Amino acid sequence: MGISKKSSKSSTSGHKRTATDSRRVASGRRDKLGSVQLSKIQCKDHFALVEPQINAEGIHTWNFDESCPVDVQFMTEDGRHNVRMNRHGYFEVLYLCSGSALCRIQDRVLPFNEGDLAVIGSTLYHRIECRSSTPVTIAALFFEPDLIRCDGGIDSSEYLMPFLRHDSDFPHIVPSDTGVPRQVLDMMLRIRSELPASSTRARLALRTYLKMLLMLLVNQYAPYAGKVEVFQRQQRALDRLRPLFRHLGEHSGSPTKVKEAARICGMSESHFMSFFKKVTGLSFMNYLNNFRVERAQALLTTTDESLARISQEVGFCDQSYFGTVFRKVVGMTPTNYRNRMASNRALEVPAPIPAKLLHMKQFAPVIPAGRVRRFHE
Repeated sequence: MGISKKSSKSSTSGHKRTATDSRRVASGRRDKLGSVQLSKIQCKDHFALVEPQINAEGIHTWNFDESCPVDVQFMTEDGRHNVRMNRHGYFEVLYLCSGSALCRIQDRVLPFNEGDLAVIGSTLYHRIECRSSTPVTIAALFFEPDLIRCDGGIDSSEYLMPFLRHDSDFPHIVPSDTGVPRQVLDMMLRIRSELPASSTRARLALRTYLKMLLMLLVNQYAPYAGKVEVFQRQQRALDRLRPLFRHLGEHSGSPTKVKEAARICGMSESHFMSFFKKVTGLSFMNYLNNFRVERAQALLTTTDESLARISQEVGFCDQSYFGTVFRKVVGMTPTNYRNRMASNRALEVPAPIPAKLLHMKQFAPVIPAGRVRRFHE
């Protein structure tokens, strides 16, 4: 994926729990209301958690623990501002705990309903868009594929098949009525109960739970098993655009027109425009405007610079046009956005995990007898 990877031992999983909390989750201990005690787990704002870590190439990076690069997060998305289309070097599994959303993958728009699962590899630009009147809640599993590839097993890469076989017809959404999403969520909660994986036992348990989760997906996607030629073709397409992404990152304050972008990629303008949209899911100008607006959002949130100054810094020659584009992308004016973010920082309280998730039977049997099979069988 050409990922610019970051690691931090001090932020191993983005959340710390006491030993008591972990034992409560792992054992399924229940209070007098009959709910699994996950009350200390808080949802984080999806936009605030993801958007700041997306670079000019649209690559999102995550601060994994180097010794065990896997994480589970709970996030909320209210639809006020969408995360940019992005991709990442890690693999991702999303469970929609509550609400209704759209899963936008390249130029496809897939319904993503409560109880569904989304499976996303490393070469596809994507984002989740809230479409319900109330915020959606998402349980997200992120993991580096090398965690599975490098464990020494001769068939380890077979666990990753669902993330590599992504052609234009691949069913990224696993419906809730298959029963698989709920089983996968069970495994995600088990993985989370072992984080941070500070002991050899915890790392062994974590890898075991991850492989059990992946086996569920391998079984689900058995009809789509095959060679990884599609994945490799997508990687080559991204490589052709990499000089342009590098240029945008290094010259973010300068206007970049389609003609110049096509020249950087060594293509004609017409071929470049169709190629870029096929690879990223957005037209070049939409991608560029989203990138500029994201940089403007960061400056509006972290500096006191004037709107005129910010519009120039992110590559808009005209402040009025900057305001028009910003409002179209974000849904509000730059001034309203700055004021709202300042208010949110002063008042923000993490959202709790939805009650219906707290009442789930966390550790029901995961893989029925006789159901485990190799994907090539």
